Amino acid sequence: MSHTLLPLTVGGVTALFVAGLSFFGSAPAALHADPLGQDAPAARRVVRMSAERFLFTPSEVTVEEGTVLEIRLTSDDTDHGFRIIGSSIDVSIPKRNRGEAVAVFAATTPGDYTFECSHMCGAGHGFMRGRIRVKARASGDAKKAGDPR
Repeated sequence: MSHTLLPLTVGGVTALFVAGLSFFGSAPAALHADPLGQDAPAARRVVRMSAERFLFTPSEVTVEEGTVLEIRLTSDDTDHGFRIIGSSIDVSIPKRNRGEAVAVFAATTPGDYTFECSHMCGAGHGFMRGRIRVKARASGDAKKAGDPR
């Protein structure tokens, strides 16, 4: 099966989708390409997140600008969704013991990005939210990475 990275920029946020990704297999090698299109490899961070009973754990993730955040999502109960508001990232999380979903978020712009469950999962569905906080890169770090700022 072929896997293709599909970049999409919405409101300064670059999201990547992996076409042909199976939620029941391991991540394809294409996921590890440089999605920011930089000469130097982007920092990559993998976070494992679980969804259960109207919350995500962890519910807050902080990364530095320029980081590629790979979020590996599992459910400890029923089907859930994971959507980052203001982007086109929206994946289905299969119910308990049925695999994982992977969302890749390129943190190109500092700020706070809210994520939420995108599948009706019960009475507390509207409270199932969290946040990705993207911190600005320190000026010394930008110069080390060859950033012209």
